[in-house]
Amino acid sequence: MITVLESIKLSKDYLAGKGIESPRTNAELLLADIIGCKRLDLYLLFDRPLSEIELQRYREYIKRRGNFEPLQYILGKVEFYGLELKVTQSVLIPRPETELLVENIINQFSKKKEVRILDVGCGSGNISIALAVNLVTANLITTDISQEALHLAKENSEKHSVSDRIKFINHNIMKNDLYNFPMFDIVVSNPPYVSKESFSSLQREIKDFEPRNAVTDENDGYTFYKAIAEKASTKLLAKGKLFFEIAQGQSDEVRKIMEQNHFINITVIKDYQNIDRIVYGELK
Repeated sequence: MITVLESIKLSKDYLAGKGIESPRTNAELLLADIIGCKRLDLYLLFDRPLSEIELQRYREYIKRRGNFEPLQYILGKVEFYGLELKVTQSVLIPRPETELLVENIINQFSKKKEVRILDVGCGSGNISIALAVNLVTANLITTDISQEALHLAKENSEKHSVSDRIKFINHNIMKNDLYNFPMFDIVVSNPPYVSKESFSSLQREIKDFEPRNAVTDENDGYTFYKAIAEKASTKLLAKGKLFFEIAQGQSDEVRKIMEQNHFINITVIKDYQNIDRIVYGELK
């Protein structure tokens, strides 16, 4: 019987040969999920033999990862802002950078008695759920064009007991206005911001597996910023704020878009790699 340590070593070599980044970490995380333990607990189980069922399942996982399927889709889950969320190929995988977006909103509105938030393009529901968990007086409306994404987001919200404060709506911000929506204190979005030209240069994990319409606007990367800024300006209360996540190199143009739509006091926040990542402003 092959042991935990032997299987990790073989899998690491296989993934490295395929060009997978951090092959040892990937091999350990996949095996830990199969065994049902934490990754670090594997170090106490190196001599444990794998059963045939475990080994077969592990081989399937490693093969999928070797084909560049993202680790999070294989595991079916991801951690975001301390919350475990279910993810499938119908939604974008939440990134650590987006936690900065959530953190900035929480820091600015944690003392407000009541806050109403609109999250445009919710995907897995990561932004809305993290905000609802941490802003206990917040009520949210979260939208997406994908019914599959909305069903998944609702499932995630139920897991974290905040579904009663989040309303999920099938809505296309590019085609539909916000006429029937209430007024908000905050509008937030992590929209598709990769340009059509840049899409081909992305990692295979993104190009081949994540939903394309959640990654690129099939244009210059600014289509959604323009639509959201324009429509948010009609639905924000006095001094309401608009928060965006952006890609590297987009801060100047997004700032201009917001200024053109009557936003002032615009602030740019850098991520941990010193890249402009969050832009927010206040409605004039």
